[in-house]
Amino acid sequence: VIELTVARALSRFMGDNSSLSNMARGDILADFFFEFLGAFTMANSAQARKRARQADRIRLQNMAQRSAYRTAVKKVRKAIEAGDQAAAAIVFQESMSAIDRLADKRIVHKNKAARHKSRLSSAIKAMA
Repeated sequence: VIELTVARALSRFMGDNSSLSNMARGDILADFFFEFLGAFTMANSAQARKRARQADRIRLQNMAQRSAYRTAVKKVRKAIEAGDQAAAAIVFQESMSAIDRLADKRIVHKNKAARHKSRLSSAIKAMA
């Protein structure tokens, strides 16, 4: 019964991914097992089980925040490619606060954040 439930959930999770490579299919399977079965931990105490739950929750939050970071950088790059320096500067100001916030939380290393900000800033200045 459990195997059938897992098989149904897996087929719903995978969808129609017949064109995916084996590596992509493996990534989807790993995501499924994390979501459906929880982390691959064998905690032996209540404290360890709780820490495993917390780690999973924090990992998902960090993944979402790193995704928002990458999206903020992409928005600035897209504005730079559009060619409007004023618009790119506005988008850069908005994205800079998101980049700094994640660096302060240590989700992204501070040097990586500084490097991205510097390169984006110089790209905007070079548009003039």
